[in-house]
Amino acid sequence: MTVIVRLAKSEDQSRCLELLDVLAKATSDPHEIFDSETFKNLISNERGSLVVAEENKTVLGMASISFNLALRYNGEYCQLEELVVDQDARGKNVGGLLIEETIKLAKKRGCKEYGLYILESTKHNQGFYEKYGFVKVGEEMRQPL
Repeated sequence: MTVIVRLAKSEDQSRCLELLDVLAKATSDPHEIFDSETFKNLISNERGSLVVAEENKTVLGMASISFNLALRYNGEYCQLEELVVDQDARGKNVGGLLIEETIKLAKKRGCKEYGLYILESTKHNQGFYEKYGFVKVGEEMRQPL
């Protein structure tokens, strides 16, 4: 079956919560109680976006991005906030598909740059992000769009 990447919808909320728990455990970064208002804001695509990858109507992974305003860019830039793929879906290029889709969204919106933070617990992912054009700058990885 084929993995489909799309913008998240309200009915994806409970699965996204499960994936957020997977991410919190992997990064040893416990999250606050899942806020349905934040979820609604993300799926509105005003200040950010939430993208999911699914196969056979099962959500395999998600990526959230925020759109931030900065004078140095004379407009908006994009920041990857969360990227998580279910353990059982690893090896299907789900993470890559999610990154590619969020890059497309950022470009379509007119963002000048896309960035993400590399944490101690996510250092091992640096090579993955480099495959998609990101370059390490201090504790961040960035790419001009």
